[in-house]
Amino acid sequence: MNQTTNTILMIRPINFRMNEQTAVNNYYQQEIDNVLSSTLNSKAQNEFDAFVDKLRSCGIHVIVVSDSDEFDTPDSIFPNNWISFHKDGTIGMYPMFAENRRLERREDILEQVELEGFLIENVVDYTSAEEDDIFLEGTGSMILDRENNKAYCALSPRADEELFIEFCEDFEYTPIVFTANQTVEEKREAIYHTNVMMCIAETFAIVCLSSIDDKKERKNVLKHLKEDGKKVIDISEDQVSNFAGNMLQVQGKDDERFLIMSQSAFESLTASQKAQINNHCKIISSSLATIEACGGGSARCMMAEVFLPKK
Repeated sequence: MNQTTNTILMIRPINFRMNEQTAVNNYYQQEIDNVLSSTLNSKAQNEFDAFVDKLRSCGIHVIVVSDSDEFDTPDSIFPNNWISFHKDGTIGMYPMFAENRRLERREDILEQVELEGFLIENVVDYTSAEEDDIFLEGTGSMILDRENNKAYCALSPRADEELFIEFCEDFEYTPIVFTANQTVEEKREAIYHTNVMMCIAETFAIVCLSSIDDKKERKNVLKHLKEDGKKVIDISEDQVSNFAGNMLQVQGKDDERFLIMSQSAFESLTASQKAQINNHCKIISSSLATIEACGGGSARCMMAEVFLPKK
């Protein structure tokens, strides 16, 4: 099973702004004062369009679906939280912490993916867990090592351990559970999504080891990465706050591999870290400043990987 795909789904925003419902435990979101919401949205759209152009210019197949104005969905730009696509034609649908994010799940998005020639044969739907206030936000909450059938999950208000284990049983992944923290006003608080502090590529992994306070858990994560032959590139908590953990490896033309990240993530990396990444693949970076500030998410959050079989 491949770790990377050539096809990603992205949702173009039409009412992007800071989502007050997610800000309660996403400490990366910022209020941008004295800017009209229409201005914010148009800045986010410009960042989105430039990002898509860069990806496509490298031969990456991007399926772009526009957000709908039927509902108020300020975070629709981050589809990887509510859906995942798998090689056997199965999709996963996930329970979301913020009520307005639940409205992002749209049947017509699946139809659009099928129109692109992909086969959806089965849906594993976890969304009823929302009724019990139990959440697992897709490949935000879980980092999938698809080649080695392992799933990494940093527990948080948006990543429930029991539901994660259930996912691993359903999709045949070995669960690796830990807690990752960040310092917020001198207190250690859970990082809301695993994909903010960790990225797994084919031959390497980027991870903020210092965010895993428990030494046993840290050792266990390292053990699994190393036994699967991953070169581990450690990043700092400061780099995490610049979204250096929020990256995704994808395939471009001629099966070339690229690591996708934002401009702020790229600028936060040291020369040595960039060189280590370049030993494995090229880097594509794009400015996502408005999206990162208001949305508290970055490049990886914006891309839902499509591994479905072709019709």
